[in-house]
Amino acid sequence: MANRFLRPNLVRRFSTVSPVGPPTTVIPEIISLDHQPKPDVDLDLSDQSRLFASVPISNLIRSTAVLHATAIGPMVDIGSWLMSSKLMETTFTRDLVLGIVKGTFYEHFCAGEDATAAARRVRSVYESTGLKGMLVYGVEHAEDGAACDDNIKKFMETVEAAKTLPTSHLSSVVVKITAICPMDVLKRVSDLLRWQYKNPNFKLPWKLNSFPVFSGLSPLYHTTTEPEPLTVEEERELEKAHERLKSVCQRCQESNVPLLIDAEDTILQPAIDYMAYWSAIMFNSDKDRPIVYNTIQAYLKDAGERLHLALRESEKMKVPIGFKLVRGAYMSSEAKLADSLGHKSPVHDTIQDTHDCYNECMSFLMEKASNGSGIAVILATHNTDSGKLGARKASELGIDKENGKIEFAQLYGMSDALSFGLKRAGFNVSKYMPYGPVDTAVPYLIRRAYENRGMMSTGALDRQLMRMELKRRLMGW
Repeated sequence: MANRFLRPNLVRRFSTVSPVGPPTTVIPEIISLDHQPKPDVDLDLSDQSRLFASVPISNLIRSTAVLHATAIGPMVDIGSWLMSSKLMETTFTRDLVLGIVKGTFYEHFCAGEDATAAARRVRSVYESTGLKGMLVYGVEHAEDGAACDDNIKKFMETVEAAKTLPTSHLSSVVVKITAICPMDVLKRVSDLLRWQYKNPNFKLPWKLNSFPVFSGLSPLYHTTTEPEPLTVEEERELEKAHERLKSVCQRCQESNVPLLIDAEDTILQPAIDYMAYWSAIMFNSDKDRPIVYNTIQAYLKDAGERLHLALRESEKMKVPIGFKLVRGAYMSSEAKLADSLGHKSPVHDTIQDTHDCYNECMSFLMEKASNGSGIAVILATHNTDSGKLGARKASELGIDKENGKIEFAQLYGMSDALSFGLKRAGFNVSKYMPYGPVDTAVPYLIRRAYENRGMMSTGALDRQLMRMELKRRLMGW
C-alpha cells in the first residue's frame, strides 16, 4: 500500500530508520488540509479555443499528427525496433530515418541541436505562450571519465545559454549525475551507502556531508553482501565527479540560475541523492532560496519518508532546499529487477497508490513552502487531477503565484492543455526542454513515444482538444 504518512487531517507518526542507526520514532506532526477553496481558482481545461489560442495552426497540425502517431501501439513498437536494429548501421537508412524523426518527433519533443538553438526555442515559447523553459542537455549516461569531461562542458554551455535569456523566460537548467560520473562508480557508491545504512559501524572514509538518502521503507536488496571498498581509481573518479558537479553549481550560483538534479532508478539513486544533497548543503546555505534542487519520485514506496527526512535535516541545518516532485519513469525495469532478486517492486502496488503518494507529497511541500521556510517546489506532473488539486491547494494556502516558490512543469511536447490551463490560472509553468543532436535524443524520444501510446495515456486529453481546435479553425467556427 502507499505510504500514508502524509494523509490529510491525521496525526502522522513517522516510524522510520535513521541514516546511521536503528529505527527511531519521529515526533508526530499535524498538517491540516481543511481549507475552503478560494473562488479565484481557474483551471478550466475544457475550452480548447482558449487553451490553444497562442498555438499557430502549423504547430497545431504537427503536434496533432505526432501525438496521434505515438498513440498507435504497433507503430511505436516498430519504430523502437527500427531505431535499435542493424538497419541503422547503413548510412542511407540511418540518414533517412533520422531525417524523418527530426522533422516530426524530434521537433515536437526537443528544443534544438545545441544550447544556442535551445535558448532561442525557450525565448520563442515564452514569447508566444508565457511558458518558461528548463534547459537540459539530452545526454543521459557516461561510462568513463572522458565522456564525463565532455558532458560537463555541454552542461556548462547550457548555463551560459541560460544567461542570455531574461530571468522571466527561464526556470532552471538540469544536470544528470549519470552523465558526469561513470555509471559503475555510481553503482558502487550506492552499494556502499546501502551497506552502511544496514551496518552503521561500516566506515566510508570518502563520504562527505549530506542529508539522509534512505528510510525504513527504502529498497536495500540490491546489496546483499559487504561490498569491497572503493579502489584508489574509483575514489579518484568520484572526486572528479564531485568537482564536475561543483563547477556547474558554482556557475549556476554566480548566474542565479536554479539547477535541477534528475533522478534515476534505485540501483543508482542513493549515490545521486548523496551527491545532490552534498551540493545543496554547499551551495544553498547562504541563500534565501535554493540554487540546487533534488528530485523525488513519488511512485517509490519510500518517497514520502525520504522526503520528510531530508527536509527535516535541511531545516535543522538551516539550509534552504528545492525539490522537483515527479511520479517516476522506471516502473517496468524496477519490477523486473526486484523480481529477479526475489523481492517485491519498490514501486507502489497500484497506480492509485502512486497518485495518492504524489498528491500527499505535493500538499506537504506546499504547506512547507507557504509558511515562510526556505523551501521551493517544482510540481512536475502530467496528471490533470494533480494539477487541479495543486491549484486549489495554492489558493487555499494563499501562496503568491508569482514569487517562484511554487512552480508547475511538464515535458515539452506533452500535456500542453494542462500547461496552458495552469498558466491562465496565474501560475509559473515551465516546459522541460532537452536539446542535443538528433541521434543522441533517440532514447529520450522512444520513452516519450511509449508514454503517449494508447488511448489512456497522458497525451489523450491533448489529442482530443487539439483535434477539436484544429477542426474549429479549419471550419472557420
